[in-house]
Amino acid sequence: MCNLYSLTKGQAAILAMARAMVDHTGNLPPLPGIFPDYRAPIIRNGADGRELAYARWGMPSPSFALKERNSDPGITNVRNVASPHWRRWLGEASRCVVPFSSFAEPASLPDGRKENAWFALGEERPLAFFAGIWTRWTSVRKVKEGETTNDLFAFLTTDANAEVGAIHPKAMPVILTTGDEVDCWLTAPTQQALKLQRPLPDGSLVIVARGGKDDG
Repeated sequence: MCNLYSLTKGQAAILAMARAMVDHTGNLPPLPGIFPDYRAPIIRNGADGRELAYARWGMPSPSFALKERNSDPGITNVRNVASPHWRRWLGEASRCVVPFSSFAEPASLPDGRKENAWFALGEERPLAFFAGIWTRWTSVRKVKEGETTNDLFAFLTTDANAEVGAIHPKAMPVILTTGDEVDCWLTAPTQQALKLQRPLPDGSLVIVARGGKDDG
């Protein structure tokens, strides 16, 4: 399960590839290490067209997962889109794409330790997007913050391809590599958009770094 990724491409490239016209992020710095509950940019459908905006990583947890808990840090990865909990956010208004340069999966070492294996579409870490969902939600993310209202996001996962499967066999993020795929995810009818929930073809990803909590 991907709980760490990087974004080192500028907002002009993000806006161009996602065909977005509105930017609410201001000066977007490089983000070499994005962790759960961090604020990160997403592209979503807004009132004035596609927009680049910030949201916190982690969608609301299902109610059964919150029993005897006084906070909800959120769910970062979504797999079971047939679940009623997630189905409500699969419409066009709640879909988003999440720009990234690379993502990490923990690899097991011979001595039992773990180190991050950073995957990208090439050594130059070209821009791509995760297929995601978002919502505005009021909850207690952290006890010390109390109740807050936030824009939240998560991205979909699917079966692992050969490269990711060698490290993490259970799943990989749903990755969109073209503007047409971004268009489909953001605007197509739900069942058509969900056809994008599939692994990248084998050979599409390479490990560009090992270890570390960021990929700068």
